[in-house]
Amino acid sequence: MRVGVLTGGGDCPGLNAVIRSVVRKGVQEYGFDFVGLRDGWLGALQDKVVPLDISRVRGILPRGGTILGSSRTNPFKHEDGVSRIRDTLAAHQVDALVVIGGEDTLGAASELSRQGVNLVGVPKTIDNDVAGTDYTFGFDTAVNIATEAIDRLHTTAESHMRTLVVEVMGRHSGWIALHAGVAGGANVILIPEQPFDVDQVCAWVKSRFRFNYAPIVVAAEGAVPEEGQMILKDRSLDEYGHVRLSGVGEWLAKEISQRTGTDARTTVLGHVQRGGTPSAFDRWLATRFGLHAVDAVKDGDFGTMVALRGTRIIRVPLSEARATTKRVDPSLYDEFEVFFG
Repeated sequence: MRVGVLTGGGDCPGLNAVIRSVVRKGVQEYGFDFVGLRDGWLGALQDKVVPLDISRVRGILPRGGTILGSSRTNPFKHEDGVSRIRDTLAAHQVDALVVIGGEDTLGAASELSRQGVNLVGVPKTIDNDVAGTDYTFGFDTAVNIATEAIDRLHTTAESHMRTLVVEVMGRHSGWIALHAGVAGGANVILIPEQPFDVDQVCAWVKSRFRFNYAPIVVAAEGAVPEEGQMILKDRSLDEYGHVRLSGVGEWLAKEISQRTGTDARTTVLGHVQRGGTPSAFDRWLATRFGLHAVDAVKDGDFGTMVALRGTRIIRVPLSEARATTKRVDPSLYDEFEVFFG
């Protein structure tokens, strides 16, 4: 059996660990052959296929990014996309695909599966917003990076007694902001699930100053004020219809300065959260996902996605991954309000 592997969407730590795991077990236990499709769905559309064997996956476990490259290509936005993918798979005698990606990549995979392409999904995203799994790999590393940044910013904020607004990733869900904000001792945490009151944010900032401490505000890039206007960098759309976010941190810092009469600055962590070596947990989870994904291929259990439930790896229908976005429960967010201000 020949199996293709692709990584789509935004890069994240742990992708290489999945590739390594899939190839090692597939070759050693099942005698599969492997090829890699370069740059996600783009490689499937453009016949960009490379050999993938055990020698090519040695030493990649601790590496960030993906040796196969990635892109935000949506195959259904390209003329004859499905037939071109079928032609690529047929030309290289690929019997099945292991598709590693987030909600958009897996959404495309779900539709391709419905149209008869044999594939198994592996959920990845630093945002941890893929439904059907307790955690996605990449998330733990992103939280650790953001937490370290917040720890460092406390000292410079207190040296100048100014507010520092830290903008982290999180388009539709606030998992990174909430986890890193709590771990880093932030005084305000703003997430997309809970529209915020700017006056309340400023009140929390003032309260912090009264205790002679400098406030740290952590905001997910998708956080919006109660008026409901999302802060955008620009209005251009990618192939999945997403606008380019970033800007809420800078906007919020200006509002805090104007309303409180104190200095406020912004730090946008951006893509640094996606880069670098994966954490131990992400290496462990990505490796397990890969092992179970190749088992699903061996079983012919196509149209499924591997997922973490508790400590078990299970299989769920791919349609479950795209049915909804996994968001922070309001009750979980409310647990930490005692630390605000």
